[in-house]
Order: sequence, then C-alpha cells, then structure tokens
Amino acid sequence: MEVQREPVRVAVIFGGRSSEHAVSCLGAGSVLKVIDRAKYDVVPIGIAKDGRWVLASEGQRYELEGTVLPTVDEAGAELALPSTPGGLTVLTPGSPPRVLTKVDVVFPVMHGPFGEDGTIQGLLEMAGIRYVGSGVLASAVGMDKAFMKMVLAQAGLPVGPHLVVSERAWRLERKRVVDDVDELGYPVFVKPARAGSSQGISKARDRGELEAAVEHAREHDPKVLIEKAIVGREIECAVLESLGDDPPETSIPGEVLVGGDHEFYDFDAKYIGEDMTLVAPADIPAEVAEQVRGMAARAFAALGCEGLSRVDFFYTDSGELILNEINTMPGFTDASIAPQLWAASGLPYPDLVDRLIQLALDRPSGLR
Repeated sequence: MEVQREPVRVAVIFGGRSSEHAVSCLGAGSVLKVIDRAKYDVVPIGIAKDGRWVLASEGQRYELEGTVLPTVDEAGAELALPSTPGGLTVLTPGSPPRVLTKVDVVFPVMHGPFGEDGTIQGLLEMAGIRYVGSGVLASAVGMDKAFMKMVLAQAGLPVGPHLVVSERAWRLERKRVVDDVDELGYPVFVKPARAGSSQGISKARDRGELEAAVEHAREHDPKVLIEKAIVGREIECAVLESLGDDPPETSIPGEVLVGGDHEFYDFDAKYIGEDMTLVAPADIPAEVAEQVRGMAARAFAALGCEGLSRVDFFYTDSGELILNEINTMPGFTDASIAPQLWAASGLPYPDLVDRLIQLALDRPSGLR
C-alpha cells in the first residue's frame, strides 16, 4: 500500500517595515495566485508596517486597485518568531499559544531593509528553515549599493563613477561632499544606498538641485549613493540557480523603455500606470547579448547569490556595457521584469515559482 506523503508546507512571507511594503505585497499576491496548491500547503504570513507578524487572510487580494497600493491586513492572528527549528507560534487573544504546523520552506517575497537585506535570512538560518533566494551575506551586499559596487568592481566588472555619502559626512562635511560631486560631474542620480523599487531617487543637474536630492534620498536611508549619470539604454538580464551542479542559467536580455513624463525608470513608471515597456529579447547585437549574459552570471557568482537575481546594465552609444546593480530579490509580480524575462526565455511564471521552491528545498540550511 502506497503511503501518502504530506504536502510540502510553504510559508509565503511579505510586507515588512521598509518603504517597499506595498511592492512586497504585490509580489506575494502573484505568488499566492499561481503556487500549486495540490503540491504545496501554503501559509501566507504578513509583516505589518510596525514589524508585527500576522497570519494573513487567504481571501485578501494583494494587487493594485487603481492607484491604491496593497498593504498587510493587521487583523490576522499574531505570530511569534521561530524559537524552534521550523516552528511558528500563533498568539490569539484569550486563547493559549498554539504551534503552527512545521514549515518546510519559506518564500520571502521581501524587498528593502528588514527583509531583502539579510535580516530575515539570518532569522530563518537561526531557526533552521530553508528559504527561497540568497543567503545572509549575498542579500546584505546586494541591498547595500555601495558595498555591491565594491564587490562587483573587485570581480573585474565595470561599474559607473559614483561616491558614497554617510550621514556623518553630510552633517559635518557638506562642503567637501558638494565639492566631490562637482568633481564627479553633473548631472548625477542621487539614491538611498539601501533601498529599491526606485524609492527616493532623483536627478540633480547642478549644485542647486543637489541638496534637495540628497535630503529626499535620506528620507529612506541616511547613507546615500551619488552616481554620475550614464547615457545609455537600460538592459536587464535575469539569473537563476540551476538544480544540481550546473552553472547558473541566464535569461535572454531585455530592454526597458520608459514613456510618458518619466525622465528615468522611477517608482510610478514601474508600478503605477502603463508607462514602462519591456522588449524581450532586446534589440542588441548577438555578441552583446552574450556579453550581458556572461557578466550577469559573473555578478551572481561574485556576490555568492542563490536562487534568483536580476542584473541591470547600461549599454552606451559607444558599445560599452556598464553594470548598474544586481537585485537578489527582484520585483516578483507576474508582470515584473525578471519573471517576464524568464517567460520570454521559455519558463512561465508558475514554473518559475515552483523551480525556486524546489531549489530552496534542495539546499541545506546553515553554512554552505
């Protein structure tokens, strides 16, 4: 008689304390729609904006409604963080604590600080729970654009001219910072060093616009990155860890085209309206496409990434490729760039979700 196995229990964790809370909810909503319920027992777990963990409602739709972004419903039963391997405790007012059935793997659809930056990965490592995506170090380095660029440059990958402004430097040495930006050359893009989804980014064309741009970035992160503007086409490539010992796979490259009144690929262009188009495959020479894929795989290896990533490039009129950044947990709705690139490469979104869960299950927890 065949023994019927229990389905694998997958906790989809989303929300969080960062300014990318809504983006995380959007991605989780897409994952919850397509995950194979015959294969997986799914537990949606939301992290409220104040950091509380709650059992999220299966019935809530985590999607854009007009221009209204979704958020975690805080009315669910509160959860205590893992204290034993694989376990979560449900805290219901007026009732004794109860242990949630053991979680086999976590899919952390988390973006920004307190989630994508190695913090939740460290928590899951301590609890002995497998999870989708990169480990603690790769997640932390990938989140901090200043250290990311250092690692990429050390690996021999081309990065653009930039400088880093600490909270202390901006407060005590502002004139020196401004002089350094003069030497870097305008225009520049000013962005939070540890944020994503184009949150807090603005363009400064001269000294007069610089201070406001830095203060805008500091609303998201006291550490600021200032990059010399690079004129070029925006080329994207997704990377996916292989099952087994094969090298990571790369998608066909795509090109991001931004329309409307957007001067660059900002938050509204990414998530609100229809001002962004992804052309996949990108209309670039075959040898350039291969170079993009090779550099994307090298960036993935340089950071020690696992699971998935998306690597962003500029392709200049002179034919130069400059690596802008790597995202260890890129936007993950079915309409986001990385899933679209994989769909165009022959891996549909539901299969991508399944592949990532299988990769996580196949990977040991702890040091590796």
